[in-house]
Amino acid sequence: MELLLGFLIAALIAMTGVGAGTITAPLLILFLHVPVPEAVGTALVYSAAVKLVVVPIQIWRRQVVWRTLGVMLLAGVPGVVLGAIFFKRAVRVQGHTLWLYFALGAIILLSSGWHIYRHFRPADGGRKRASHPWWLALTMFPVGAEVGFSSSGAGALGTVALLGLTALDVPRVVGTDLSFGLCLSLIGGGMHLSQGGVDPVLLTNLIVGGVAGALVGTGLATRIPARPMRLALSLWLFALGVQLCWQAFAKTGS
Repeated sequence: MELLLGFLIAALIAMTGVGAGTITAPLLILFLHVPVPEAVGTALVYSAAVKLVVVPIQIWRRQVVWRTLGVMLLAGVPGVVLGAIFFKRAVRVQGHTLWLYFALGAIILLSSGWHIYRHFRPADGGRKRASHPWWLALTMFPVGAEVGFSSSGAGALGTVALLGLTALDVPRVVGTDLSFGLCLSLIGGGMHLSQGGVDPVLLTNLIVGGVAGALVGTGLATRIPARPMRLALSLWLFALGVQLCWQAFAKTGS
């Protein structure tokens, strides 16, 4: 089951560009009933492993804009470090998992809602966008903090920021954001790993399935219509986000 889950998640990431953390953590929590602290740490390390397969292909296709990536990392790296530290104190030490349910649910709702909006939004007619590098850098601090705290955010919020604050076309937005997510996942995943917040057996099974899924998904990306698949996945993720938020409210009332 874990091998199959790792394969399917990685294949979907490679074909649709939806973030690994956004998919992995809620599935581990809701379907495999993995404890919240282990789910977040495992999702981050798994995300890094999958992106280590996908990102070199983006680099080979010249879809990574290095200068923009550097701007994103200026504030994203401090953000993910502080997010992981806050996670250790709030969740691992004090046991406040309620905050994590809220954070995961909210970021998944935002991510999936954005993809649904983008699906139905009319095309902009090729209107050229302006670049705002310093606003982009500032925006990446809360994105990094969210990744360190909940494993989600780089794929969703990073894409939103790149589309709104740079003049990059869609392929370069995807490649640059995946590279940004890889850097944050390596740092955040390493911190969670050092805190003992990763299930090694589960992680190994996910990675074995994920490497194969990333390769298969990358090969199928140009053959399968990603747009309707992304919409279906976004609708499903929206339902997962609602479920996580509902669980948080239920825990509040209990």
